[in-house]
Amino acid sequence: MNRMTIPGLVDAAAAHHGERPFLTVDGTRRTYAQTRTAAATMAGALAARGCRPGDRVAALLPNRVELVDLVLGCAWLGAVVVPLNTALHGRLLRHALDESKPRFLYVDGAWAERAAETGYGGEVWVTDTSRAPVPFVHEALDPHPSRPGDTAAVLLTSGTTGPSRGVRCPHAQFVWWGRNVADALRLTADDTLYTCLPLFHTNALNTLSQAMTVGASIVVDRRFSASRHWARAAETGATCVYVLGAMAPMLLARPPGPADRAHRAWRGLGPGTPGALWEVFRERFGVSLVDGFGSTETNLVIGSAPEDCRPGYMGTVREGFEARVVDAHLETVPDGTPGELLVRTDQDHAFATGYVGDAAPEPDAWRRTGDRVVREPDGWFRFVDRVRDCIRRRGENISSYEVEAALRAHPGIGAAAAFPVPSELAEDEVMVAVVPRAGQWLDPAEVARHCAGELPAFAVPRYVEVVGELPLTETGKVRKSVLRQRGVTDATWDRCG
Repeated sequence: MNRMTIPGLVDAAAAHHGERPFLTVDGTRRTYAQTRTAAATMAGALAARGCRPGDRVAALLPNRVELVDLVLGCAWLGAVVVPLNTALHGRLLRHALDESKPRFLYVDGAWAERAAETGYGGEVWVTDTSRAPVPFVHEALDPHPSRPGDTAAVLLTSGTTGPSRGVRCPHAQFVWWGRNVADALRLTADDTLYTCLPLFHTNALNTLSQAMTVGASIVVDRRFSASRHWARAAETGATCVYVLGAMAPMLLARPPGPADRAHRAWRGLGPGTPGALWEVFRERFGVSLVDGFGSTETNLVIGSAPEDCRPGYMGTVREGFEARVVDAHLETVPDGTPGELLVRTDQDHAFATGYVGDAAPEPDAWRRTGDRVVREPDGWFRFVDRVRDCIRRRGENISSYEVEAALRAHPGIGAAAAFPVPSELAEDEVMVAVVPRAGQWLDPAEVARHCAGELPAFAVPRYVEVVGELPLTETGKVRKSVLRQRGVTDATWDRCG
């Protein structure tokens, strides 16, 4: 069995760690040996229902053992799993199904009506995840002889900047994710990983690979709860946690309490955590956050380590990868100059093989990331913005990331998003949506004055809107496409009005 495939990873982990605990999810516990049996048995159940190698099986399931079994069972059979965002419905769910084109759909009974309303024409399997899981009694199959470059999953991008795309993720990409992140986090068999991120997202999905790589245990909760996060970390015995998107600011916005330090976790994967929050987070919770660059399409190309972090920086290029920063003409820019990040790898099949319907890129091709970054002379990379989130005003490029950092420094602001809206004078105007902290009241004019003290004049927002919440993806990313589409409303304050 090829060790660079998911079945090869599962088989090797079961052989080395047999009766050690591997997975706890929603009350179900599995050892490494039981996980191997569950994957082989699920493959048998899929085959009995007519699923064949290469078939796509979409899943609209919460963080449950059924979803883990489906992911590993599809890989064992040589089929392709398509985990769908559980918040999708209506037009967006129909788009995801049209984009990924699954032959089968495995859906939670509570969401079966959602699936039916899309007009999906494939075969639908319904399960009831409100009850204890029912073990499959089908015959266990031998693993399909998949190759490292064969597609194991189609993962849908989050759609924060436009319609989601289906990314073809090969078997070896998951294996490399496990090796690279386990190395960056310094994971060992003595660790317990705790994640409450959704398993349809590459961050949580790859914690399975990380644990298998070193023989660690993993605990998966259904969803993130800011009020219960550290209590759950303590209850699970977690030594490593996963913090993404708005989670760090939300945890810091909570009143201090005894649970803040009553846990064993000492490091966490926290890509994108604002630099100003990094030391505050470590001082309060005792957790060092490890940053890095990786995406559904790539791998952990740039990263830091618990003992070697620089607040506000993603890290340095990891072994096996290359990175360039380029201008609009794809020419390399000098160190210290913002530009788009391009990456490539010599780790075989460590990157996705393209998008559904597109031709596969050349193996050694540079991949565009859509991220604006700065490379410092000493090789450390700093994130500036998504290319599409960059605001162009009065001939100046404005980083929405920097505007948001300034807004978060305001004591009354709990969350913020900056985005471009059309200007009467061409180019863009800067608009921000801000969420007050609990019990706080925000004056938009005072917010603008605060920004004037933190930002250059050209970056000070013209438009400020106080909102109850920001539109988020299930992984905590702000859906700026929604904010841009909504634009200026009757509730928006205009600095020039």
